[in-house]
Amino acid sequence: MEPAAETIKLDQFLKLAQVVQSGGEAKHLIQSGAVQVNGQIETRRGRKLRHGDVVVVEGEELVVQVTPDQDTPEDGPAD
Repeated sequence: MEPAAETIKLDQFLKLAQVVQSGGEAKHLIQSGAVQVNGQIETRRGRKLRHGDVVVVEGEELVVQVTPDQDTPEDGPAD
């Protein structure tokens, strides 16, 4: 698996976790200093998150869970 497939950008993660409704809202929230990643304030919306990273937004703790692409067979062909 390529490393890029094992990461997600912070702003995308906030949208998928339904913390924000739009990319613009994610940008504002991140740049205001309201988001922490692994205990550190993060102001870069493009910050790449990995499986197990902990994101805290307004007191709510979210753990990043990156799963392999659904299109990629885990055990190879079925035949």
